[in-house]
Amino acid sequence: MANFFEKLNDILFLDLETISGAENLDALSPRMQEEWHKKSQHIQPQEESSPEDLYFEKAGIYAEFGKIICIGVGYFTYRKEDDLLQYRTKSFYGETEHHTLWEFRELLCKKEWMICAHNGKEFDIPYLCRRMLINRIPLPDVLQLAGKRPWEIRHLDTLELWKFGDYKHYTRLDLLAAIFDIPSSKEGIDGSMVNTVYYKENDLDNIRKYCLRDVEVTARIYLAYQGLPGDLEFEIINLDEHAASDPQD
Repeated sequence: MANFFEKLNDILFLDLETISGAENLDALSPRMQEEWHKKSQHIQPQEESSPEDLYFEKAGIYAEFGKIICIGVGYFTYRKEDDLLQYRTKSFYGETEHHTLWEFRELLCKKEWMICAHNGKEFDIPYLCRRMLINRIPLPDVLQLAGKRPWEIRHLDTLELWKFGDYKHYTRLDLLAAIFDIPSSKEGIDGSMVNTVYYKENDLDNIRKYCLRDVEVTARIYLAYQGLPGDLEFEIINLDEHAASDPQD
């Protein structure tokens, strides 16, 4: 088991929190408003909501119309000499999406990470790549997919691992947490509420804490896949609350 813990050092668990690019559809340029009207025609149930309402409710899940307000990360460190497993976690957020993405990019460039997220290959990784390019930020190597063979791509996905080849099967993070007796990250907020909490309540800190809870749940699910208990004890160090500003300083 010590060898497994040592290999954990290279896995960066992450989660994104995204919102609509603006609070109201009217705040977009006429060109982008027109594009959203076209997009909204293909979003169900279009007969129940206006394009304006759909924009507030759904735009955050589309990288072309949304933006990232928080990136939560976590990683394990293991000291073999005293058999100490630690979990370090940190959030990236700022006044602008560009600032948040650039700081996160610096972390990705510090070492050869293996990135792990729940449904990351379908959502988190594509969203990150698209928003970085929209913000004119060069993609770091770990996010570069073009020209790489499948075994050269350093991405893990706890949803994909749970599918065991069943491509039609989707399992929510919270369901997996329940199965493995891992405490839920949904304490007063869930993903459907992020837009409202950000724009109406102006409470980014609540979103940030929720994001970090999701990251820890993802990390614990990955450990559960290895046959470890969902309540495995390890020291948790929240770098947002310590002097260190970067997980790899």
